Amino acid sequence: MYIRLVNYIDSINHYRKTKISNRNFLVIAALIVGILAGLAAALLKTLTHHIEDFLQTGFHWQYKYYLYFFFPFIGILLSVMYVRRFIRKGKFETGLTPLLYTISKKSSKVEPHNIYSQIITAALTVGFGGSTGLEAPIVTSGGGIGSIVGRFLGLSYRETTMLLACGAAAGISAAFNSPIAGIVFAIEILLPEFTIPAFIPLLLASATAAVVARFFFNEQLFFLVTEGWKMNALVYYVLLAVLIGLFSIYFAKANSVIKSFFYKINHPYKRVVVGGLMLGIMVFLFPTLYGEGYITIKNLLGGNYTNVMTNSIFSEYSNLPWLVILFTAITIFAKSCATLITLGAGGNGGIFAPSLVIGGLIGFVVAFSANTLGIANLNVANFIVAGMAASLSAIMHAPLTGIFLIAEITGGYVLMVPLMITSAISYLINRSANKYSIYTKPLAEKGELLSHEDKDTTVLNMMKLKYLVERDYLVLNEDDLVSVRMPEILLSKRNLFPVVSADRSFKGLVFVEDVLKRNVADEDNLSVNDLMQAAPDIVLVTDSLKKVLGKMEKENAWLLPVLDESGAYLGFVSKTAIFNKYRALLSRQADYME
Repeated sequence: MYIRLVNYIDSINHYRKTKISNRNFLVIAALIVGILAGLAAALLKTLTHHIEDFLQTGFHWQYKYYLYFFFPFIGILLSVMYVRRFIRKGKFETGLTPLLYTISKKSSKVEPHNIYSQIITAALTVGFGGSTGLEAPIVTSGGGIGSIVGRFLGLSYRETTMLLACGAAAGISAAFNSPIAGIVFAIEILLPEFTIPAFIPLLLASATAAVVARFFFNEQLFFLVTEGWKMNALVYYVLLAVLIGLFSIYFAKANSVIKSFFYKINHPYKRVVVGGLMLGIMVFLFPTLYGEGYITIKNLLGGNYTNVMTNSIFSEYSNLPWLVILFTAITIFAKSCATLITLGAGGNGGIFAPSLVIGGLIGFVVAFSANTLGIANLNVANFIVAGMAASLSAIMHAPLTGIFLIAEITGGYVLMVPLMITSAISYLINRSANKYSIYTKPLAEKGELLSHEDKDTTVLNMMKLKYLVERDYLVLNEDDLVSVRMPEILLSKRNLFPVVSADRSFKGLVFVEDVLKRNVADEDNLSVNDLMQAAPDIVLVTDSLKKVLGKMEKENAWLLPVLDESGAYLGFVSKTAIFNKYRALLSRQADYME
């Protein structure tokens, strides 16, 4: 069966290579990816909404509302149980960071299970009230589809990466019914440098996914009624951008703290219990934290400002404007914590939707506060929309995605100038404190980020010393007699030999010239130890290539011995091997940018 499948794939590849040009074939592949990613996005949204509807309206029990305290815990628990039962340990990750790692370090080979496991776990997490978004799982699932299609068809790294980006763009397009935002997202997050030919497959995949998604969800996500923006409100837009930029810095720090907290809890089910109960308490106090949170933004855009407090224990005071403002401000911080707790406890989702909700709530607080104080007459809906764009821009370091996504899903193109101003300022404020986004920071800290700002460092970081170790050297023991090892030395193609002790600890080097200078026949007792010299330096197999090259330059050495952490000899690393690998990866990185 397997051989038959391989032969079938080979016949398909042979046909397309002989009958279809590569550029045209990528267009066809992009259309296929767009259709499949659109269906995956529709499936995820349908499953999630069915779970939400069942828990909120379809499930009847006299005391069911007491279960709302436990629903988020149940969703996270089911998600973790599914992963541990059906996915190999350590092979399931959430968010966009793993996708970026796959592009930079794994030749864009996404694990196939991500196509369906992301859908199942995200639907369970968010459907039961986990305070995250569906967009990151949709992007990962779509990217997985693109990667699998590329590998199935035997495409190169560059072409597979392009189809992965097509799947990600299609996922965003289908999730929001926003094809332009899907394209911009893929370019800004996954393909920071691209050429015009790369734009065509992205365009087709994104547009196709939007068409497919409209068969299932024809309703616009948000409705914005506005006559435009006014010049006298400009200073408040700047204030809004500054506040969101500062909040995004806090969000990044909170992410590190909460992630570290859950990382210290070793047992996965302990994390579920701790995180699930914490989340349950927060949802009980702030019902707007349940799920994605888009319903709250819809109501605020519609002018229902008291909705923020609906179903909360403080709902009877919703007629007090200042209490509404205070409650919303607290909800903003609670939303950020609830999102990070959901992810830390083991739930699946992303920060895409929470970023939009947080930004929208901050925009509401700024405009509603100014109106309540009587110092201005601001259009609250405009500021909600601008806040959403600014928050996405700052937290994800994606200003163009923020601008075009919000303009597209709200129909607020007349607000393009405020969207541009708030997005740019909030992004610059966050960038001044955080060089990397919340998704790219973990990779940058490990030296695994595919960056275009410092190509040399990026390529060196992609290289691992353990794969460059040359092990075909004749190894001598320090107590060996040179006369005994002489035949092997003469037959060796190397001009130096590592010397080790009985326990394989590295001791030094013997050069063939030194052996040939001595009359071994007249010196029967001449040992390897008598000819041994100290190595100019040594490197550990865990050292970075940047550190290795630094030692080579300092000692003017062309090769150095490589040891493990215990000091045992492993082999040698040469400049030739490093430079050959460097050129190969640099060429691959250039392919990625095309």
